[in-house]
Amino acid sequence: MAGTRSVVPDRRAMYILSLIGFFAIFSTTLSKNPVLPLFSQALGASDMVIGLVAAVSPLAGILFSFPVGVLSDHLGRRRLLIASGVVFISAPLLYLLISDPLWLIPVRFFHGTATAILGPVIAAMIAEKFPENTGEMLGQYSSATLIGRSLAPLAGGAIISFFVFYPGLIPYRIVYLVAAFVAVPVIVLILLERGETAGLLKVLPFSLFRTSFIAFFANRKLRATACVDMATYFAFGAFETFLPLVLLSRGMGAYQAGILFAVQTLIIALTKPFFGRIADRVDKRIQIISGLLILGCSVAAIPFASSFAVFLLVSALLAAGMSLSTVATSAFTADIAKKEQMGASMGALSSVMDIGHSSGPLITGIIIAGSGYGAGFLASLLIALAVCGFFAVSVRDPGPQRA
Repeated sequence: MAGTRSVVPDRRAMYILSLIGFFAIFSTTLSKNPVLPLFSQALGASDMVIGLVAAVSPLAGILFSFPVGVLSDHLGRRRLLIASGVVFISAPLLYLLISDPLWLIPVRFFHGTATAILGPVIAAMIAEKFPENTGEMLGQYSSATLIGRSLAPLAGGAIISFFVFYPGLIPYRIVYLVAAFVAVPVIVLILLERGETAGLLKVLPFSLFRTSFIAFFANRKLRATACVDMATYFAFGAFETFLPLVLLSRGMGAYQAGILFAVQTLIIALTKPFFGRIADRVDKRIQIISGLLILGCSVAAIPFASSFAVFLLVSALLAAGMSLSTVATSAFTADIAKKEQMGASMGALSSVMDIGHSSGPLITGIIIAGSGYGAGFLASLLIALAVCGFFAVSVRDPGPQRA
């Protein structure tokens, strides 16, 4: 019957998409943490080059997430996912050929295109397959990627430690071989996901990208939602960059920072499906504002924490706020965006998020250098408050017309 949804195929598709996200993020994180700075240093890279290498991967997300979303709307999402799978497998192998640290810059940029494709395309697929419970399914997918992101550094560190007595660059190159091997299920699972009839390949005119860009940012609700994600990841970028330094100034060690980050990741992974389910049942706008306010207040409280227990509480609240807000922004975008522009909208949201994630550490670092940690972390709260006000005004429904 028309309009009847087949629950079993959809659930199967959700499991496949979640597994794709798990293996993809496990592979790309394995290629980055903790091996990348160690590999760069072993190649003779300076601190400046190491920083530049770390920065180019998010740059790929800023530049490509939106165009990729547009392409997926017109050329088919599965084609774009296959392209990302090819990058996930091939990019780790390129590290094996590097002997000059400067070559890490283009390789990292190329590797970053894989996640720039994966995120918005799968988000658009989930929004289309699960219109009634988009938030819950986005939360489930996000949790799968977070599990991969959490396990990868442990695996990478274990591999390097196991092969530490092997000469030269062998321990690092083994990590990249494993990263390529772990990416094989990504392309296999993508090929198993056949829920889409591919259209003809064609060259898209530049005017189509311009029209999609204008359509997204001309929509006040979509524009405001993107600003929320930018403010969220601005604060998160500041937190993950400078929290270890704050802990050090309080006489705490790196292992305690690791505990805080692990607890934070665990909380986000566990709560996202639950908060996604809530987002499907309540006003997403209230959830978005609440999450961003909790996040902003938590970041601003960091300089005033006096013990590890307080830091743990602040980190837990920050994780809850981030989970509460981000799962609702993606679901809210899916509600607003037109079906034929779903990929473009998810891509634009991802690009703006990456801008916030990249600029947060930079701007916060400048403020901290001039005025200290209190002012630096307070900036995240002030931005969060301003964006909450802007979002509330932008997404309000128009009142009834007077006769």
